Amino acid sequence: MKDKPTLLRIDKYIIRKFLGTYIFMITLILSISVVFDINEKIDKFMSNSAPLKEIIFDYYFNFVPYYANLFSPLFIFLAVIFFTSKMASNSEIIAILSNGIGFTRLLKPYMISATIIALFTFVMGSFIIPPANETRIDFERTYIDPHKRQTSDRDIQFKVAEGTIAYFGNFDLETNTGYNFSLDHFDSLKLVSRLTANSIKYDSLFHWTISNYQIRSFHGMEEKVTNGSSIDTLIQIVPNDFIVARTAQQMMTTPQLIRYIRSQKQRGLGNIQPFQIEYHSRYANVFSAFILTIIGASLSARKVKGGMGLNIGIGLALSMAYILFMTVSSSFAVKGNMSPLIAAWIPNIVFIGIAFYLYKRAPN
Repeated sequence: MKDKPTLLRIDKYIIRKFLGTYIFMITLILSISVVFDINEKIDKFMSNSAPLKEIIFDYYFNFVPYYANLFSPLFIFLAVIFFTSKMASNSEIIAILSNGIGFTRLLKPYMISATIIALFTFVMGSFIIPPANETRIDFERTYIDPHKRQTSDRDIQFKVAEGTIAYFGNFDLETNTGYNFSLDHFDSLKLVSRLTANSIKYDSLFHWTISNYQIRSFHGMEEKVTNGSSIDTLIQIVPNDFIVARTAQQMMTTPQLIRYIRSQKQRGLGNIQPFQIEYHSRYANVFSAFILTIIGASLSARKVKGGMGLNIGIGLALSMAYILFMTVSSSFAVKGNMSPLIAAWIPNIVFIGIAFYLYKRAPN
């Protein structure tokens, strides 16, 4: 049974099982999710007069791909556990292994299938789904949560240009007005002038109006103070440079994320953790597909007394643990001092250990 044609037939059989079960899992779970989502939001759709066409095409046609892609590694995990447990209960795994095919060789079609899905979801998540998310999120803001907007931020400080630092004590995005504003100019490390103002309002094309301001200029030991009620000026910033929607990272392709993170770092802005987590998570999800595939196959290949139910129960528990790790680590990165890179990869790091343990215990 070790001959090449037989091995190829086994590979094709497992790949068909894998991909077919994966598609079935996505279709089943997301269909149920859509039904529950409609039931939860139908009152908001009606009260906000959401058109049926936009509900279907702008929201749900983008809702399904987003969540399918987001939880793709977990769908892979559940699919592997489901069809492998079924093969084990039918003694198919035992028959394959007893004819000289080792468990490591048995994993080859699993890895091929995981590669196909991982590459597809990476391309979707990096280039196709982000623009679709913009349509979905705009629909949510218009018809589901019209008042749920990020309209202000506090203690914003960043570099406007070389040697120029801007600070906003508070900024209101609805009125495009900042309060407790200051603009410092440095020559090397020496402060040469400092403008402070009660408020600053953005107009357009980098045009700002500064109100109730004071300018202090320093020339050696001398200081010149200028006060005024209003002044128009050009500052090379716009509000969207430092205030972004909490979901903005979901609407950026991977190249856009890279450029945005780089530009924000150059300006010294500190609100980029969600964008860094999104960037690293897109790559971490690719590798998680392989890790969870190994766990699922190793866990389910052995025929157990509890049958499929026991394996599926363990798989669901591990899935919940994986989601918990992702949620907790992301929260620590956004609100604490954890590196976004570490936060995105912690679930994979932990589950690599689980995968190695189960792989060593798998039947051979």
